[in-house]
Amino acid sequence: MGAEIAQGLAAVFQLEVLGFLGVGVVLGAMFGSLPGLTATMGVAVLTPLTFWLAPEAGLAMLLGVYAAAIPAGGIPAILINVPGTPASIATSWDGHALARKGQAGLALSVNAFMSALGQWTSLLFLAVAAFPLAAFALRFGPAEYFGLALFGISLMAGVSGRFVLKGLLAGTLGLALSIVGLDPMTAYPRLTFGVASFLDGISFVPVMIGLFGFAEVLVQVFKGRRANEAAEAPLGEAAPSGAQWKKMLPAAGAGAGVGTLVGAIPAAGGDIGSVIAWEQARRLSKEKEEFGKGSLEGLAAAASSSNAAIGGAMTTMLTLGIPGDAVSAILIGALMIHGIQPGPLLFENRQAFVFTLVFLLALAGLLTLLLGLFAAKPLARILRIPGPWLWAGITLFGTVGAYALNNSVVDVWAMLLAGVAGFWMRRADVPLGPLVLGLILGPMMEANLRRALILSRGDWLSVLGQPIPAFFIGAALLSLVWPLLRKRAA
Repeated sequence: MGAEIAQGLAAVFQLEVLGFLGVGVVLGAMFGSLPGLTATMGVAVLTPLTFWLAPEAGLAMLLGVYAAAIPAGGIPAILINVPGTPASIATSWDGHALARKGQAGLALSVNAFMSALGQWTSLLFLAVAAFPLAAFALRFGPAEYFGLALFGISLMAGVSGRFVLKGLLAGTLGLALSIVGLDPMTAYPRLTFGVASFLDGISFVPVMIGLFGFAEVLVQVFKGRRANEAAEAPLGEAAPSGAQWKKMLPAAGAGAGVGTLVGAIPAAGGDIGSVIAWEQARRLSKEKEEFGKGSLEGLAAAASSSNAAIGGAMTTMLTLGIPGDAVSAILIGALMIHGIQPGPLLFENRQAFVFTLVFLLALAGLLTLLLGLFAAKPLARILRIPGPWLWAGITLFGTVGAYALNNSVVDVWAMLLAGVAGFWMRRADVPLGPLVLGLILGPMMEANLRRALILSRGDWLSVLGQPIPAFFIGAALLSLVWPLLRKRAA
């Protein structure tokens, strides 16, 4: 094993490999920080460019994009309340609140530190416990996926804050939007109203850009001034103090653990993991009322969890050949193009290459951390851009990002309509988090429940009575009932 580790490390420290890794990190930061240009898009666009490179060099660039885009997605989430990637949604809940208080530099530094912590924690799991985690994920069938999705949707009550009923209504709207398109079992059109562009469903990314980006523009325009009072306020300290570290580390550690486990489950990903980690950190915190208003614990949990999903997804992808998220699905294709077949045999026949990938991700995390820290204060100064210029920039990048996703004008209209809806929801104090949860998890819950029922010939007891689904269903019921019990007890 020692020889394989040495070979893997030697393969990383080649000038060509390091050069392409650096290029990938810079490009990943660009893709992540521009709303709509996600990590998935970055890896997909750059994969063809690696065909003529050595496997180590080509994968170094792709892994650099992957490792940098997720943390970079937290930059616009913190500064202008527009998540750069889906995994950065929970980061915006507390990160932007800190920026509004004049602590943008601190929020960016926490995002950089905790993103690196989450990545390295998950890579430790990849290096040490890959096979046990993969074996656990292998046990997930349709019934288990349904239980996981149901548990995730049940968290909408927790992320609704004081407005539980409004949050449940918003979550129901998200579930309704998630069924637009072709039926997953019969391919029958649902709620398409004869529009061919709706057959593929409503894309999540344009809706996210509208809800969190264009809606923010409308809110600020309606007020007639910049909603960011931090625009003229001091940036504040750029590094956490010792007391703040002591406060954040437990939440960050828990977030890293949640993110790694959720990332190892195929089709879950950092967006689901970060929401679950944020909610669990809120429940365990002694300062629950601060969450969503600038909590360092909430920001630490969200940032570490969203980035820990990288190692979890890579674990499932490398050991089983099953993608943990959309990016790892593209990476499977990139590996196969270079003649490398992911799966259990990879750990027996090419152990040195596996350690090369681990070291590349670890080094990419370090480069991303340095980039985030070096650019923290300059990036925070974007808050001082005059309001009209910032509004125009957000609208322009949001429109381009929405269109570039599928080259569809319908996605642009979806972004604009979601922005208008998000504007009125904010004015009515309707939380946006539950709507996002419903839209993400609705298809996963419906499709897997119907598959499980088909496999069981309609026997609900055999579907819901299995140990893992029963655990998730019990946790979901507790998650829904607990806020009501706590409110009644108060």
